[in-house]
Amino acid sequence: MSEEKRKQAKLELLPSGMTSWMSRAVLLVVAPWTAAQDLLEFHAWLQTMPGVAWIALGVCVLLAALVWRLRAGTPGAAALGAAITGCLMLGTLQYPYRNWLRSGLTPLLVTLILTLAATRIARSRRSEHDSNEARRGRDAAQVAANLGAAALAVTLIPFAPRVVAHNPYFAALIAYAALAEAAADTVSSEIGQAFGGAPRLVTTWRRVPPGTDGAVTVKGSLAGLMAAAAVAVAGIWSLTGAVGSQGLGVALILLGAMVGWAADSLLGAVAERRSWLNNDAVNFLSTVISSAATLEMARMVAAVLRIHG
Repeated sequence: MSEEKRKQAKLELLPSGMTSWMSRAVLLVVAPWTAAQDLLEFHAWLQTMPGVAWIALGVCVLLAALVWRLRAGTPGAAALGAAITGCLMLGTLQYPYRNWLRSGLTPLLVTLILTLAATRIARSRRSEHDSNEARRGRDAAQVAANLGAAALAVTLIPFAPRVVAHNPYFAALIAYAALAEAAADTVSSEIGQAFGGAPRLVTTWRRVPPGTDGAVTVKGSLAGLMAAAAVAVAGIWSLTGAVGSQGLGVALILLGAMVGWAADSLLGAVAERRSWLNNDAVNFLSTVISSAATLEMARMVAAVLRIHG
């Protein structure tokens, strides 16, 4: 047995309880906050435009039912996904509030479609050793880890007036960067394992077995890049109704997603392989890094535009 395989086997023998608390921590950060924000937003919209509130609720319930029906997630995952959808929709809906695609619903749907498609394609090429997840789908902690940062960005950034004072779209840009990173990570991993051949570890560039944390393939990386670009384009369209003249916004989302994606690979190769972090913690931190990178880049661009404007 090679040294790489011995290390991998050693990690697989570690009790899951040693890192499962990280998944619970991510869930506890995301779930209560998004649920509370949904209740507050729903109540506020009921007082002003009740039609908006009821349509949002209907869309969230419909998506949750669809996810559960397709076995893409457990009931808890579907419920949390509905709460996150509510935050993204009500927190980014554009005036005059008639077109629901002009909100965070559009990039979220693109993210879900791309990740579900990549997962189904990869699963069809794998053996039945992954049958447990195939039967149950993702759990609530996985949903929180991949989509939670986007909901937190939409609901937390508006409380920081210094951040959003010069650009009302900052919160949406930051949230969509997190979605783009989540799409890139999932699509690259699934497509890379299914079609990419022998991956290489990002820290040493040595060939490692498929599925190794922190490993990448050329085909998987290209697929991930295209997925992130698709989410970025969908996000900017939902904000502005245009894409061709909004290259800067697309670039900010995409670059932020790439920073988080690179962090995901490094954290996987260094921390996850040593069981310092588990996969949910790595995914959540990577989306947070994407949001932070996009925020800083957007602030720098806004400052430059003010100076030269």
